[in-house]
Amino acid sequence: MTDTSATQLSRDAFERLSAELDDLTTRGRIDIANAIEAARALGDLKENGDYHAAKDAQGKMESRIRQLEALLKTAIVVEGDVSDTGSITPGTVVTLRYEGDDEDDTSTFLVGSIEEKGEFDVVSPSSPLGQALLGHSAGDTVEYAAPGGTLRVEIVKLGA
Repeated sequence: MTDTSATQLSRDAFERLSAELDDLTTRGRIDIANAIEAARALGDLKENGDYHAAKDAQGKMESRIRQLEALLKTAIVVEGDVSDTGSITPGTVVTLRYEGDDEDDTSTFLVGSIEEKGEFDVVSPSSPLGQALLGHSAGDTVEYAAPGGTLRVEIVKLGA
């Protein structure tokens, strides 16, 4: 089963993934073709480890290309860190404190896509925590269902 729902990405993540796709479909394919050609020149393909490794790398690269194409085709680029209303939207950096933790024991997350890279751990907007956070503001307390039971978190701060 495939998920055709849109993935929300920051401008930076969209551009980084687009650049990766461009690199794989140009330089990557040329490099793999050259590696396969060089391995074929070594002789018998049945027992040629270089050939099999190159073909395996080609398969993995083509799989990544298909994944990126599908992701970018349905991606929605979200701008900004905090919405005009001061509530959590995809792309927001949020600092949380779990119920029962000390005042200074907080965790900071980016509410975004699993394809995001950066200094913060990522919470998907479609995850139980992500869904609970969306639309809320600093000072709010939200609950979400986790495998170990219901958890409560206080939204300490929005923004990095």
